[in-house]
Amino acid sequence: MPTRPEDEDWSDSDDEALSGVETDVLLGVPDGRVESDSDLRDAAVSRIGGLPALLPSREPPFPSSQCKNCSSPMELLVQVWCPFENSPMDRALYIWGCARASCQRQPGSVRAWRALRYNADYAAKLEKKKARKDAERQAASPTPANNANPFSVQAPAAPSPFNLGDQIFGQTSSSPFEPPPTVEVDKGDDQSDDESEASSTEDSLITAMASTTIQESPWTAAPSYPPIYLSTMAEYIPPAPKSKIPDNARMEDSADDDKGGKDGAWGLEAYENTLKVDLVFERFTRRIGHTADQCLRYELKGTPLPFASDKVFEVLFPAPPQDPLPVTGAAFKVVSPVKRSYNVSSIPHCSVCKSSRVFECQLMPNLINVIRAAAKDKDIDGDRKLTDAERIKAVQAVLKSNQSTGMEWGTCMVFACEKDCCLAESGQDATECWREEHVLVQWDE
Repeated sequence: MPTRPEDEDWSDSDDEALSGVETDVLLGVPDGRVESDSDLRDAAVSRIGGLPALLPSREPPFPSSQCKNCSSPMELLVQVWCPFENSPMDRALYIWGCARASCQRQPGSVRAWRALRYNADYAAKLEKKKARKDAERQAASPTPANNANPFSVQAPAAPSPFNLGDQIFGQTSSSPFEPPPTVEVDKGDDQSDDESEASSTEDSLITAMASTTIQESPWTAAPSYPPIYLSTMAEYIPPAPKSKIPDNARMEDSADDDKGGKDGAWGLEAYENTLKVDLVFERFTRRIGHTADQCLRYELKGTPLPFASDKVFEVLFPAPPQDPLPVTGAAFKVVSPVKRSYNVSSIPHCSVCKSSRVFECQLMPNLINVIRAAAKDKDIDGDRKLTDAERIKAVQAVLKSNQSTGMEWGTCMVFACEKDCCLAESGQDATECWREEHVLVQWDE
């Protein structure tokens, strides 16, 4: 997706310029419990929670889901079906997160993996579509000049009384405006390919169903939240309401009020309070307030929405160098507001192909609320099925573990390989791969 110029820089006033528009961001919102077994096994079904529908034909190693701090298996937060446009590879993202209190604010407590698998059926469709476009392009291009000797006489393959001029000028009887006869353009295939391309190819989705099952594997014993469908919608920022000042309104200078009030200390106090306001967090809450139930923001090669003014924000949106401020009144000068630019140079490159990583998606705070509510409903349903003895045993197990849980992040940003590489350890192209990508977490202070 192309990025908008206004997204390259960060400013508190950016939202005003974006009001009343549909952005390039896709929002992931919860859309009901997943009850279908086929959907649970389908890697092309994006979801919140549940067990992963593993895309590679060879089962990935189970430690991929383990926390790097406590080494315990983590719950799957989201699985996103996100193949690249015009790519023959099926593609999915898997993001796990640890809920143990002792692991919060620690690197490695949120991990993201990228899975690729070659889709032969869709690759054939892409090749067919490319050949058709090449034929149409060649047919539309101007005919090259004929450099043959105009005075040479060549006998036609099949004489005809209507091609006398052709015999004289040494040309064949075929029209120069006809497309090459060796390429056959099937309009029926054209229409069907366009329809399947618009819907991300229904055949591709069927082929993308996880060919492997996680029956009789460690993945079946992994902890999990109740699975919930993750649907997508375009982000729309409504126009800001315009406040109209009545014609009979009178503007008054508040500085004239209470002049004797302790040397204007109230004004200084108000100014100091505004310094404590995190403008980055204020913009974050204002932006997501337009669609409060969003759990995921997806914008490949776009710009993440920072959660707060912390170290991660300083890394992604570094302030430009500025001249030192004058210390004397005689050297007073007006300082323009700082305009921060988005910069990914600090993000580690892909560990396999060494290409740059780009922003792809980020988890939003409402995801924690959705997961917590789904887990609570699951506990209620489970309690109804437990006997008194089983319920007492479950309570004792919780008390004995004495492990407080609860995720405390504000947002988790995922940066993936820009080339979406699929290489074997030898560096050769592979038909499938399983790669860990870089995650930046902004914690809720």
